[in-house]
Amino acid sequence: MLVINAHQVRKLLPMKEAIEINKKAFLLHSAGQTEVPVRLGFDIPGRGSVLFMPAYVKGDIGSVGVKIVSVFPGNLAKGMTSVPAQMLLIDCETGVVKALMDGSEITRVRTGAISGAATDILARRDASAGALFGTGGQASAQLEAMLCARPLKEVRIFDLLPERTTTFIESNRELAEKYGAKLIAAGSSDEAIDGADMITAVTTSKTPVFDGTKVKRGAHVNGVGSFQPTSRELDEHLLSRARVFVDNREAVLAEAGDFLIPAAAGAYDLNTIAGEIGDVLAGRLAGRESDDEITVLKTVGYAVLDVAAAHTIYENAAATGTGTYIDL
Repeated sequence: MLVINAHQVRKLLPMKEAIEINKKAFLLHSAGQTEVPVRLGFDIPGRGSVLFMPAYVKGDIGSVGVKIVSVFPGNLAKGMTSVPAQMLLIDCETGVVKALMDGSEITRVRTGAISGAATDILARRDASAGALFGTGGQASAQLEAMLCARPLKEVRIFDLLPERTTTFIESNRELAEKYGAKLIAAGSSDEAIDGADMITAVTTSKTPVFDGTKVKRGAHVNGVGSFQPTSRELDEHLLSRARVFVDNREAVLAEAGDFLIPAAAGAYDLNTIAGEIGDVLAGRLAGRESDDEITVLKTVGYAVLDVAAAHTIYENAAATGTGTYIDL
């Protein structure tokens, strides 16, 4: 079995390649070439929860895997991550587990690549200004995905805690300079989205993080952070103004409070969702239909993307001699 750590995962799956792998995974999923059971979870009373996310991806990927994700808030007091994750990749010829990888890093990169793929497909080609809401563990990958997808001149960063914004800008200054972009601290959500061509929200907010009525015509928005029925980053005003796409309709309609909360209040019709991003890639569904149209991608993530990413990491590791082989 090949063991691949977080540092190696980062080297083996650069963002540009991750974006292309996600596109392939979206296509296979929309073509019915995947099997994705509902994720299985267990609550550990007073401590946290453990989730098992399996998938079988067919086609030219041809891999089975499962990501194990734990959410244990008390870990922070122990100096540990509160959301540890591991990825197991299984050999479809023998049924043997052929690789164990750091799942947290896979999640970070593939989640950023979801936004990157959607932005590349839906955003205007002349986009030059971006806005990023949230500065947590996923934010740097989201920033890189934005910069990979479009040659932005500036990205406004907003967090409810200004000191976190300052720290984030300093720690990602080199990344921004690599792509020729400037990072700017926004003093308010309105300031962040004013004139923004691309907006990505990756927060744990329970309520919308910006005013959808103020989003610029022609903008593209990625809703990434909220993944529970009780959480939402995007308001019904934005959804009603936009052409809305999802990564996985079944998962989004089961988990995304961005849609479920306004729908329950009669403020949004779920039937107005245009469809899955994979259908756009396959040519079965139109993407952006005009320069003035607002487009939205809502993602909650699903295991097909993890397996596709893990497959690529394993192939790249084998080609470069990266990782450590162990016998069990």
